Amino acid sequence: MEAFENIVGSINGLVWGPPMLILILGVGLFLSLGLKLMPVLKIGTGLRLMWTGRSSKDAESDGEIPPFQALMTALAATVGTGNIAGVATAIVLGGPGALFWMWLTALVGMATKYSEAVLAVRFREVDERGVHVGGPMYYIRNGLGKKWAWLGVLFAIFAAIAGFGIGNTVQANSVADVMEATFGLPHWISGVILMVLVGLVLIGGIRRIGRVASALVPLMALSYLVAGLIVLGINFSEIPAAFALIFEHAFSPIAAEGGFAGAAVWAAIRFGVARGVFSNEAGLGSAPIAHAAAQTKNPINQGMVAMLGTFIDTIIICTITGLVIITSGTWTSGESGAELTSMAFAQALPGVGDYVVALALAIFAFTTLLGWSFYGERSVEFLFGVKAIVPYRVAWVLAIPLGATVNLGLVWLVADTLNAMMALPNLIALLLLSPVVFKLTKEHFERKTAAGF
Repeated sequence: MEAFENIVGSINGLVWGPPMLILILGVGLFLSLGLKLMPVLKIGTGLRLMWTGRSSKDAESDGEIPPFQALMTALAATVGTGNIAGVATAIVLGGPGALFWMWLTALVGMATKYSEAVLAVRFREVDERGVHVGGPMYYIRNGLGKKWAWLGVLFAIFAAIAGFGIGNTVQANSVADVMEATFGLPHWISGVILMVLVGLVLIGGIRRIGRVASALVPLMALSYLVAGLIVLGINFSEIPAAFALIFEHAFSPIAAEGGFAGAAVWAAIRFGVARGVFSNEAGLGSAPIAHAAAQTKNPINQGMVAMLGTFIDTIIICTITGLVIITSGTWTSGESGAELTSMAFAQALPGVGDYVVALALAIFAFTTLLGWSFYGERSVEFLFGVKAIVPYRVAWVLAIPLGATVNLGLVWLVADTLNAMMALPNLIALLLLSPVVFKLTKEHFERKTAAGF
């Protein structure tokens, strides 16, 4: 087992090394420039489309769920432990400068997420149940042709397996840990409760996932943001110094202090980019699977809704977490992960802060379990057909209590490695299909201009 763990660790170091981080940032930058920075410049338009997309007004629209619910399903999967534990880990390993690189990853990631959703809607299919299905495996096969189908198969295999790590056992374990630490609840009880709740939602398929996500995601995100803003209000005098630390140490090394071991600039870049991608999943290829189910005939409109996922996840939620940790001064305490975030909140809100983090983490992780179950389900359907959906759902639900009660060191490592291996086929496809994205976008805005909008 130790030998296997060492092998996986070596592969992980390779796939998450400089070439992968450069590829993720490079593809995002290439798409941003090709789109003439449209995703950043059109955030307002995206917000308007998100708001009007709460219900599908066009009865003839293709798809299963309104555009807003597609975004909330994607956000359900991305807003999770990465926003609480991932940000803390990035700061502990890379210093405050890591937050700058998370921001940069998100800004170019908006173009990546936009392009993924445009292609997902453009190249989606209708399966034998009459349901719309899409995502990287479909836009690889339908956009690049049969000779590239093997790349889509690889993506689907990696996604179906990786889901049990990033989207299932890791989430269940995080909830169980925080529930035991905060409320004294045994791991197995947390696992069973999560299993029952997730099972009840999955019975209803994507429509029920969409409804639950559209109710829970905005509520949990707003509640967490309000708590974070209260803490920042209390720590207001430390905010200028926090920003100074972030910008200074994005480009210069930071010395050891207290329980903080010090970090080179490369560590800030590496952990900022890696944890940014882990949090918002731009380039991973997961979110377009949800956006392919949107009730829309316009790939560009759904792309502009989709790009908000990265903005909300990283620029807003992760920034709040990072600033709370840095302004509190707890980042030098030697703590890491969710414990560090909990300590930072509790310092400003004693007796309340740690409960806020515990409940936020539990709800974030619960919705991630729902979102990623859908991604895995669509992946196995691509590989084996609709007959594989029910067995996959059963396996997904049964894995939850297992994840809540076992040591996940190796599982986390395997999942992290498979995430990178998911990203590779998707990033290749995005580069090869970028002319399609650029052409569709240009035509859309030319029509808008001609119509006087």
